[in-house]
Amino acid sequence: MSTKPIVAVVGRPNVGKSTFVNRVVGSRQSIVDDQPGVTRDRIYFDVQWQDKDFTLIDTGGIIPGDEDEIMLNIFTQAKVACEEADKIIFLVDGKEGINPIDYDIANVLRRSGKPVYLAVNKLDAPEHFNNISDFYALAIGDPMPISALHGSGGVGDLLEAVTSDFQADENSEDSSLIRLAIVGKPNAGKSSIVNALLGEDRVIVSDISGTTRDSINSKVKYEGEEYILVDTAGIRKKAKVNWGVEKFAVDRAIRAIKDCDIAVLVIDAVDGLTDQDKKISQIIVESGKGLIVAVNKWDLIADKDKSGDPTAKYTQKLLHEAPFLDFAPKIFISAKTKQRLVNIYKQAQEVYAQCNKRVSTSILNKVLLEAMAMNPPSTKRGKRLRVYYATQVRTAPPTFILFVNDEDLVQDSYKRYLENKMREAFGFFGTPIRMSFRERKEKN
Repeated sequence: MSTKPIVAVVGRPNVGKSTFVNRVVGSRQSIVDDQPGVTRDRIYFDVQWQDKDFTLIDTGGIIPGDEDEIMLNIFTQAKVACEEADKIIFLVDGKEGINPIDYDIANVLRRSGKPVYLAVNKLDAPEHFNNISDFYALAIGDPMPISALHGSGGVGDLLEAVTSDFQADENSEDSSLIRLAIVGKPNAGKSSIVNALLGEDRVIVSDISGTTRDSINSKVKYEGEEYILVDTAGIRKKAKVNWGVEKFAVDRAIRAIKDCDIAVLVIDAVDGLTDQDKKISQIIVESGKGLIVAVNKWDLIADKDKSGDPTAKYTQKLLHEAPFLDFAPKIFISAKTKQRLVNIYKQAQEVYAQCNKRVSTSILNKVLLEAMAMNPPSTKRGKRLRVYYATQVRTAPPTFILFVNDEDLVQDSYKRYLENKMREAFGFFGTPIRMSFRERKEKN
């Protein structure tokens, strides 16, 4: 299987790396903000330039020697990206001119032994070109002028140079891979779970809540099956979300839910189910995505007594607090000890199958008729609901249309009853069900 060439974009903070990546990718994929240090993890994008496919890595700004925990992690992530990369684009600020940190980064990149392309960014006006010659002092090749903001011709020249020896690749990423979005409130252990599943420190892990700001895709294989893991920013209450970078991160996490196949809702076992967890689960259900509830930090639960099954007691507590989550499988894991982590993959396969299950029309109608015979709907204004015919119109999520005598006679409680009977008959474990009622007049 051929692999795409990898190109890493590195540089000190606020030189326009994410703006450059957005220009190449062709959309606002990376968060762009004037605040230094916005991009923290390394983020992978599959892009194409003149029929040549490659992977572009956006990295956090490097400040070699900085002792701050986050900055050290950013430096580590950038170093790992350089190790993975076939080629490196070193971005500097042409408007500000050469900076002492640029020399330190150049030394690091020179030792990597990888081909490095020096891109002088922010040359948005003619007077800014006066600084280009200064960058020869970095001794890392000819500086190439670009304007990532305006997308001037220099960006094309840079990409042409970088991809000159890349082969045109006809293969595209397999769209059949199950996309698992790891979601939850801040500090529930999402990034630790991703790192444990990947077996590497792909995502920065820190005790500081709100560390992950972008949604990060990683491909992983388990027992011969490939998955795409999507780590996301913690979703906080709207009132507690600061406008700007954090808002974009939360929006990106919500978008990751809408784009995934299955969302793994990570709950902190110690904190228990919070109102924010319930709101996130509602976003998942409303988006029609498969749902797995992963109770993390299970190793910290103190009441694992021998008098009964602690997971059963915890499950009952969850169902009491959130009965609308009864259809979702519950797994009890620990990212720290890796306890039952692989159950995420096993449950994902089962839930994915349920999301894409299709039932025959004849059996569906038989189940619904029997359910209505056992528990007839109550009358409303002297009329009783009748279901003439039902059919499944789509999967992921399973969606059904029921043709009835009068839409106004459909009560929410009876709709839930029919849904429960359908789950009893067909399973649909881990997936929401859509039911819509369409009025059809009786024929005389």
